[in-house]
Amino acid sequence: MSEKIKVGKNFELEIPKVYDILKTNAEKEIEKILEKYPKSLKMWNILKKDPEVNACWDIANYIAVAKLHYNDHGDVHAKIVAANALKMLKILLEHNVLPDVMSEKAGDEDDAYLVVLTGALLHDIGNQVHREHHNLHGVYLAIPLLNRLLPQIYGNSEKMYEIRGHILHTIYAHEADVKDLTKEAALVGIADGTDMTKGRGRVAFDSGNVNIHTVSALSIEHVRIMEGVDKPVRILIEMNNSAGVFQVQETLAKKIAGSPLEPYIEIIAQTEPEGASDSRIIHRIVIRQERFEAL
Repeated sequence: MSEKIKVGKNFELEIPKVYDILKTNAEKEIEKILEKYPKSLKMWNILKKDPEVNACWDIANYIAVAKLHYNDHGDVHAKIVAANALKMLKILLEHNVLPDVMSEKAGDEDDAYLVVLTGALLHDIGNQVHREHHNLHGVYLAIPLLNRLLPQIYGNSEKMYEIRGHILHTIYAHEADVKDLTKEAALVGIADGTDMTKGRGRVAFDSGNVNIHTVSALSIEHVRIMEGVDKPVRILIEMNNSAGVFQVQETLAKKIAGSPLEPYIEIIAQTEPEGASDSRIIHRIVIRQERFEAL
């Protein structure tokens, strides 16, 4: 286990130093994508500095990691999810796949980015109440927070509350067992499932939580989001062990199947052997309608 990294003034959790690197990379990616979108960029700067938002991340992380022995659910996770959701949104827009805010002419690209960004950053704050029903807890915690922050972005009250509604839906629907009804919500839910590289599962495993979930998580080397071949977006998962298939199926594939973005996202998972011998059970697979097919 690595040195202590402070997570909130009164809560110090031992988490890998690599988390700082992951957070920094995610923050850079977010700022790069949002540089042309003034409303979204302003919201990003407000959220990341807001004391209440940071407290929500801290306590959600404390409950998830210290009490339940899960992997990180604080600001590192939130920022990785936000960066990945924004990457996918950018690719979709380049392929003329419009999020609901735009297709219904309720807002522009900047508004769509703001909904996805804010929903991603706040999607797990309900864990501070309890892991059970955390998506519902997150909604009622986010309402007063958004009522306080969104007026700094929107002068039109009606539009502000409409944007708030879209954000609340992304928070509630990010769980795999809740049907996401908008593309923005699907982006947040799917991006939540992409945060599964092996460094992210280290805390839960090292704390003694050894099961198929943690072992499978340690099999994921990289998750890369890129332009697809058969579909606009490709999520490429590189594994060091075939056990990673469980993580891909349970964490990611279920969030894509049946979502508004299923027609636009492809998942490719492949194993990379270590050393000269190749004893892989799985070489390369694609997921279609929750079924694995060898390539």
